[in-house]
Amino acid sequence: MNPKVDFFFNKAKKWQEELEQLRVIALDCNLTEELKWGCPCYTFQQNNIVLIHAFKEYCAYLFFKGALLNDAEGILIQQTENVQSARQIRFTNVKEVIDSKAILKAYIYEAIEVERAGLKVELKKTEEFTTAEEFQKKLDEIPALKTAFEALTPGRQRAYKLYFSAAKQAKTREARVEKSIPQILDGKGLDD
Repeated sequence: MNPKVDFFFNKAKKWQEELEQLRVIALDCNLTEELKWGCPCYTFQQNNIVLIHAFKEYCAYLFFKGALLNDAEGILIQQTENVQSARQIRFTNVKEVIDSKAILKAYIYEAIEVERAGLKVELKKTEEFTTAEEFQKKLDEIPALKTAFEALTPGRQRAYKLYFSAAKQAKTREARVEKSIPQILDGKGLDD
């Protein structure tokens, strides 16, 4: 156990027992416990394997390369349609965690083997994501915007594309694009 991670478990008001059980299971698999993104992260040879996180409705294991796991039990969940690699196993009570102990260990061991084999998730290329019509129009009209957008990292480009495309109404998409233009021209990402 890594004392730096203790605060996460101590501050948990909800899911306390569940989180503790998830911690024990991960540590039983000889993973290294670290604190990343404010959550307990379990690594194998410095590669992320599984993360523990808690939400209002559930707590979960998040497998970084869950898309590559066999999922024999059919329990892995893709959080949203845009999550390409990670998959969750969710829990709403401690009994679920305890009853799943052997299965969870099997998933962790499989995730370790995925790392040992050096497998990588084939991610969609940025250009494969939909570009909102309203944004494409601005890219075509303003060469400096197109140049600045293309200079952004692929992750920042994806974030903008997803943000613009997520709006259902054209008016909202237009407003999002207009608001983001100065930021893109400054070479900043959506959340910078």
